[in-house]
Amino acid sequence: MASSYPVDPRQPDTAYLSFWRERHLCTLTTLRPDGSPHVVPVGVTYDPEAGLARVIANKSSAKVGHVLAAGPGGVRVAACQVDGRRWATLEGLATVSVDPGRIAEAERRYAERYGRTPSPNPSRVVIEIELTSALGRG
Repeated sequence: MASSYPVDPRQPDTAYLSFWRERHLCTLTTLRPDGSPHVVPVGVTYDPEAGLARVIANKSSAKVGHVLAAGPGGVRVAACQVDGRRWATLEGLATVSVDPGRIAEAERRYAERYGRTPSPNPSRVVIEIELTSALGRG
């Protein structure tokens, strides 16, 4: 990633994908009912083969509430990470899944990226972002 550029989220170049495999804290931006942005720190995993980014979360969190409020069709969100001058953004339509298999896959990917298995949480859900675009700067 030498300069700012759009990225095909399903076919990222090696540098972009490598950056998303490094351990970085990310942010997730959702919109409140009044349209103002709600930005929170999260762990994000990127799965270009499936065209998804995933965020594990507690079902009672504000971010989950914002996504659920949009209805079953989902809502546009952005997940970002930054490291000095390098940054990357994944955008798409977010939905919430309570499916145990989907949650387990998100937990597995989280453990792989962040080097630790998430603590058990019976209230866990996964926010799945169906990717529509990506940007980055290296």
